[in-house]
Amino acid sequence: MVVYDSKPAEMRLRCLIVDDNPGFLEAARGLLEGQGIEVVAVASTSAEAIRRVAELRPDVTLVDVNLGEENGADLARRLLSDETSPTRVILISTYAQDDLVEALPSGLTVPFVSKARLSAMTIRAALETAADGGTAD
Repeated sequence: MVVYDSKPAEMRLRCLIVDDNPGFLEAARGLLEGQGIEVVAVASTSAEAIRRVAELRPDVTLVDVNLGEENGADLARRLLSDETSPTRVILISTYAQDDLVEALPSGLTVPFVSKARLSAMTIRAALETAADGGTAD
């Protein structure tokens, strides 16, 4: 007699990480891959991120709020406005979400996870919270 597990296997998230800090990209990639998230690519600029999303179609894109000379919130808005892109966006930052309220454009409702709390679990929780109409962290 064969017994099947009644719980469906959790789908492995495919992730793109966008940050201008190479050390963070390497550390975040290692952390998330070790926790079961497939990091399909990393990018350090908005232009590179847009190309990677179009090419690789990740399930989720983690975008640093401060991309050096660029604004991660603007990138998030661009990614979300592309109706052909299936990616969901989570903003990340070394700063706490409360410290960023004034820096983020009004009307942008995107989940947030602080870099200090970044993990597969917080990414999944942020996506679930966003699906329920809230924000995370």
